[in-house]
Amino acid sequence: MKRLAVFFTAVLVTALFLSGCSSSQTATESNDKKETNDQLTIYTTIFPLEDFAKKIGGDYVKVESIYPPNVDAHTFEPSQKTMVNIAQADAFIYTGAGLEGFVDKTKEALKNEKVKFVEAADGVTFIKGGHDHEEESHEEDHGEDVHKHESDEEHHDHGDFDPHVWLDPIRAITLAENIKNSLVELKPEQKETFEKNFETLKGELEQLDKELSDTVQKGKTKEIVVAHSAYGYWHDRYGLEQISIAGLSPENEPSQKELQAIIKDAREKNVKYVIFEQNVKPKIADIVKNELNAEPLTLHNLESITDEDIKNNEDYVSLMKRNIETLKKALN
Repeated sequence: MKRLAVFFTAVLVTALFLSGCSSSQTATESNDKKETNDQLTIYTTIFPLEDFAKKIGGDYVKVESIYPPNVDAHTFEPSQKTMVNIAQADAFIYTGAGLEGFVDKTKEALKNEKVKFVEAADGVTFIKGGHDHEEESHEEDHGEDVHKHESDEEHHDHGDFDPHVWLDPIRAITLAENIKNSLVELKPEQKETFEKNFETLKGELEQLDKELSDTVQKGKTKEIVVAHSAYGYWHDRYGLEQISIAGLSPENEPSQKELQAIIKDAREKNVKYVIFEQNVKPKIADIVKNELNAEPLTLHNLESITDEDIKNNEDYVSLMKRNIETLKKALN
């Protein structure tokens, strides 16, 4: 891991040096174009941050996620080109909670650049992580500091916290508000527009919260079997129980003993579905599905979108509504 960090830094420094050595004419043309368009250039990580920034910023932002379609956010590492793009942007918006393991190294490498780093989950109350098969012994109580997290977490290590906060529409409001506040700081003359767009989005998220709550409360069961432990916030908010095959990261697979316990638990609860995700299809989840003779369903974790999602112009709200339809089937 240390060798990877050294290599990462060396590549980034080289990339930024080469970028800085490009012709002054190109830089001038780029600046002139930016002034003409009067848009902020924003890069994000997970899809909800991209979607929220576009909706709040409207015509005054140009937003793009650094994640390609179908990527697993837990294992993503940025390319040299991506790092240069971030360095030249007005803002880079990431989740926090250790999901994006490369962010701390990036902030250090770009500390002299103009780009504003925005931790969208700042101020969110995190829950402790679900069953992570490699970290069963963590029992420390963080009390009032539950929303804080270590800044030097290694890649793929979420500490004690579940990073999937965006799947809770109410916590997603905080993500959106932090994005709105950062846009106001960068372009204060458009504060009224950003505030208005945020309020519209907030109303949509509150409606999603109501629909999710109704779906879970009306369900005949409160348990679902999922490929990995991404849905702890639905338990915290709505009382939905997830029987997770893998831990917070899909790479945290269960031992043979744990796998047998998962299958036994699901059988006792007469689970009829195993839920996969749009970007993660672990083979071990297939084993559980076959052992239970269960029907496969799909939940969208919204970490990244698919090529089909792009083609269909899906957004956070439409994908969450699809999730609600999946839950209606799984819980009944």
